[in-house]
Amino acid sequence: MRAGPDTHDTSVERLTPVVRRLLLWRHGETDYNAASRMQGQLDTDLSERGRRQAAAAAAALAERDPLLIRSSDLRRAAETADRLAELTDLDVARDPRLRETNLGQWQGLTHTEVDAIAPGARRVWRDDATWAPPEGESRVDVAARITPVVHDLLAELPEWGTGERPEAPVVLVAHGGCIAALTASLLGLPVPNWPALGGLANCGWVQLSGHQIELDGEDVLRWRLDVWNSGVEE
Repeated sequence: MRAGPDTHDTSVERLTPVVRRLLLWRHGETDYNAASRMQGQLDTDLSERGRRQAAAAAAALAERDPLLIRSSDLRRAAETADRLAELTDLDVARDPRLRETNLGQWQGLTHTEVDAIAPGARRVWRDDATWAPPEGESRVDVAARITPVVHDLLAELPEWGTGERPEAPVVLVAHGGCIAALTASLLGLPVPNWPALGGLANCGWVQLSGHQIELDGEDVLRWRLDVWNSGVEE
């Protein structure tokens, strides 16, 4: 029986005004990036070009008036986050859960070197979010590590998406692989579809919006992808 106009249907999503903006910002270029060398959790520094990229992107993101900045504790992400902190007078907490994927035995090797010792393995790694390099992490592993960061922030920041600054985003400064894993996890994408999210440029960012809705009589947070791999010229 079709519900009439006066019939209450609890299966219909009803939007509420609360929308939480989340910006996921990749660090600037490193010498490892420039040389197509696998970094993973190796603690590398920004290159001179990477510092210029961070300064240019920070100027654009500062205009968004962030509510909070949190970064990976690896130097390349921490230094990128500090450029934004300088423009916004915000402190930056470092969180090791935001580190890049542990690439195990591949860390420090160039793409060519990995292909020489394990032909076809990088393609499998790109196409299967459950596959991990030897002694490393899969994207599913990374998502399990990093997604609780967002859950913690939801509990810590009741003002996020509300009050006098409802548009103010939370900014997480991290790494390309873990940003893709976190995005896929928050969106609830089927794991076989995770590779559909392409790579991020150095200092590129992603925007997600968390919409507080009422579904079947319960408040639910649903994440939507607004922007993928945005950025500015250095």
